[in-house]
Amino acid sequence: MFSLKSSRRTVSRTAAGFLAAAGCVAMMTGNAEAIVNGEDSTQRYPSMVSIPVTGVNDATFKGVCGGALIDRRWVLTAAHCVDPTLVTLDGTVRVGSEWKDYGGTVRSIARTVSHTGYRNGEDTGPNRNDLALVLLDRPVAEKPVRIAGRPGRPGTPTRILGFGRTDDAPEAPWVFPNRLQQLDTRLGAVSDCAPGYADSTRLCTTSQVPGAMACNGDSGGPQLQRNRSGRWELIGVTSGPGAPGVRCGEGPGLYSSAPAHADWIRQEIRRRG
Repeated sequence: MFSLKSSRRTVSRTAAGFLAAAGCVAMMTGNAEAIVNGEDSTQRYPSMVSIPVTGVNDATFKGVCGGALIDRRWVLTAAHCVDPTLVTLDGTVRVGSEWKDYGGTVRSIARTVSHTGYRNGEDTGPNRNDLALVLLDRPVAEKPVRIAGRPGRPGTPTRILGFGRTDDAPEAPWVFPNRLQQLDTRLGAVSDCAPGYADSTRLCTTSQVPGAMACNGDSGGPQLQRNRSGRWELIGVTSGPGAPGVRCGEGPGLYSSAPAHADWIRQEIRRRG
């Protein structure tokens, strides 16, 4: 993930994930598009969630993480998006809007539950079990997205969503778009990511657009694939880069597999419900 010492430069956890404002995900192009080389959303995504966060090391630095509504009261996001050593939550989420700062439904956060096996990779590799659940104070009317039974095979078309950083150049200011961005991607093979990064619980993802991938501000956001009926299903949660030491648009992305963690998700929702 990407985290900050100030709003002008990143610090140690560059390989741990794509946390916005204190590290989240998007991609870079040199224009005003987010998920670097992405495009404005072309349809409504009622299950898309934005989660405002503040950097622990710089309280003036405001950013955002993504999430997916998987139940009328539950949001699935990345564990590093609610990690108190990295960020402070602003206490609310926005559900179902194509705009980061208005529209949709705003709810207060009642509780967060991080996977007990979560480990922040920092500079040593990928995040592990990078998933968290956010319980809302009241149900919403927006329709949740279904978690897929399994991810597709390598080469399967997918789509990622986010409000992440627009330019990943080293000295570029951290600018986040107000309009939701999307990018068409594909599931990669384990070998398309660096050794030790992808496995059965972490999905390697490649872009169908040159020089494009998720970046700071996209963390926790959904990776979707279509089912046999053509409807979107959730397969991944934006976690971080798929290789060490590369800028967002230069390499593959890494996504925590929602199907691989479906039992944990269901158990936690039933238990805390």
